[in-house]
Amino acid sequence: MDKNGKKKLLYLTLVLLLALVVMFAFVDTGAKGERITSDQAYSMLVEGEVKEWYAVENSYIQIRVKNSEIKEDAFPLYSDFYLDYTEEFYKIFANKTIELNGNKTSEDPTYILFNTVPQGPSAWDTIMPIMYIILGLALIFFLFKMFSSNSKGAMSFGKSRAKASVNIKVRFSDIAGADEEKEELKEIVEFLKNPAKFTNLGARIPKGVLLVGPPGTGKTLLARAVAGESNVPFLNISGSDFVEMFVGVGASRVRDLFDQAKKSAPCIVFIDEIDAVGRQRGAGLGGGNDEREQTLNQLLVEMDGFEANEGIIVLAATNRSDVLDPALLRPGRFDRQIYVNVPDVRGREGIIKIHAKNKPLDDDIDFKTLARITSGFTGADIENMLNEAAILAARANRPKIIMEDLTEGINKVIMGPQKKSRLVTEDDKKITAYHESGHAILAKKLEYCEEVQEVSIIPRGMAAGYTMSRPENDNMHMTFNKLNDRIAELMGGRIAEEIIFKDITTGASSDIQHATDIARKMVTEWGMSKKFNFINFGNDKEVFIGRDYQAKNSYSEKIAGEIDEEIKRILDENYKRAKKILMENEKYLHELSKLLIEKETIYKNELDMLLDGKSTEEIIKHMDNVVKKRKKKEEEVKEEFALIKKVKENEVKVKTAEVFLKNGIINQDEYNKIIAIRDLSVQELNNYKDKKNKKQVPENEEVVQVNETEINTENSAEKKEQKTKRTYTRKNKEDKGEK
Repeated sequence: MDKNGKKKLLYLTLVLLLALVVMFAFVDTGAKGERITSDQAYSMLVEGEVKEWYAVENSYIQIRVKNSEIKEDAFPLYSDFYLDYTEEFYKIFANKTIELNGNKTSEDPTYILFNTVPQGPSAWDTIMPIMYIILGLALIFFLFKMFSSNSKGAMSFGKSRAKASVNIKVRFSDIAGADEEKEELKEIVEFLKNPAKFTNLGARIPKGVLLVGPPGTGKTLLARAVAGESNVPFLNISGSDFVEMFVGVGASRVRDLFDQAKKSAPCIVFIDEIDAVGRQRGAGLGGGNDEREQTLNQLLVEMDGFEANEGIIVLAATNRSDVLDPALLRPGRFDRQIYVNVPDVRGREGIIKIHAKNKPLDDDIDFKTLARITSGFTGADIENMLNEAAILAARANRPKIIMEDLTEGINKVIMGPQKKSRLVTEDDKKITAYHESGHAILAKKLEYCEEVQEVSIIPRGMAAGYTMSRPENDNMHMTFNKLNDRIAELMGGRIAEEIIFKDITTGASSDIQHATDIARKMVTEWGMSKKFNFINFGNDKEVFIGRDYQAKNSYSEKIAGEIDEEIKRILDENYKRAKKILMENEKYLHELSKLLIEKETIYKNELDMLLDGKSTEEIIKHMDNVVKKRKKKEEEVKEEFALIKKVKENEVKVKTAEVFLKNGIINQDEYNKIIAIRDLSVQELNNYKDKKNKKQVPENEEVVQVNETEINTENSAEKKEQKTKRTYTRKNKEDKGEK
């Protein structure tokens, strides 16, 4: 048993002992019988019900009645009744017995057998004072532990809860996709390693660095890398750990945190989610924020007050820098603000490779494609995506992670898992197929829409189906034409229902909301309305109630009505444009919905084949062949892994046999047999690899593949050339005479 276990056992034994003392001291066991008053006892005595009695002087009197169930030899350990001892009542009993000459054996019912015992110190009376002393000492001990504890106990709430970490293994090389951020932080490492290099030039070591960025971008990881590179103590604490229900606790914890840091200087203090304690002062709607403001005041003083904290660098992370107090952000406190952005395509590729180091990936995995289709993913999203892919591969008993696992992992991160078990009626399946076909066809036909990666009618999350579009690149700007095409694409599902079924469903609610949001921002924030042009009516900042609860619109009711009209105009014009395109391509609606009903999920290649004129039957045959090839490849990989596993197991057996041979447990012949089995398994593996390497693609098949590639390239170029440019520009509208 370890030290902590022994300590817990000791405490438990002590508590049980104290409980026993209290029980025997204050709890009546009931052995003395029913408690009665002196009047009741006198009545029993007069009526001749008392058989015998037992008196302990100055304590109690016990009574056994006639016809009692208690045996004579069990009395006075057990009795029928008892009452408190009084001198007066004792005399009544005594006089009665003296009057009867104290005959203890008379059969006369008026005779009473009696016994009196003078009070003396019993064993229990001797033990009790000692037990009380032990109880008092134990209470003092527990109180001392509570008051002196630094981490636990009732009086430790004023102590900092910062966790100290040393010898951190994280390095900048373990982080990808944040090159500029790492360069900024490398200077902090230089400051900590060689401060004289900067102080000799008159440079001041930064007091604090604020890491700002969306959740999951690696702010905490960067802070750990700084500590790991500089090899200094790292004190980390959350902003919410400062604030408690007791007034003054937060400020006390801040003081204690910096006292710890001074003892460990040079060191790094990392405050995660600093917005929990660093929000703007005076923003409370009531009086409940005074404790938080005191905590912030103490933090401001510790970072840059009268007392200098040399060698202490404060790192903090937040995704709500807009609500922080200005005094916290000024130079001298947080000298630098480093924005940790969502990684770009090159950064995502690096992050994928880092997280894929310990995972067996198939040779066909294309990291560049994965990086492209994970646009907008943070480092945490990518790690989660690869983990989901590994789980999917394990569920399918695959020895390696294949591309389909990774794409499904991406979809799970974005929208949740597929719900294949949900019972979907044929009518619902047909409506969903045409709905998603409308989205997909518009995405392919509109010039500025993003490339469609996947179309499915399998429910996922809250959606009955989905059309997954991923950007080809990481363009930061959204153009006017691209936004209009995006609105038109969102309307595709509702329009397809209207064209095919002459009716509409509730399935487009999310599309309507998203399209309306885009149109509203085009008018109020992005200056893309011809009527209002370069005017902003919105607010691009997140609402902070403490500061913005009294904010009002900066425009009149008349302008608000005109804004609504302009939003409606944008939506109506894009609806007409999208409907015209779908009516012109109605045949593709039928073909694509037929394909979706048959296969449930299709990808970019199948959609391109459909729009290039291939029939549904050809595409289904192509998809079946792809599945067959993939399964065949999986079987080959499983076979190879089984052979490798067999060789490794035999190698272990050989090593064990060598030990047994040395110790005389087995003889040379038995050892040679084990060696022969190992060699046979190695030969099987080598033969399999040779057979695999000798497999060559027939020349005619290679020619067919080349020709097919050329045809696809030509079709793609022709398609691009013949594509109708339906750009919705102001110039085109003005040429038509619209003002």
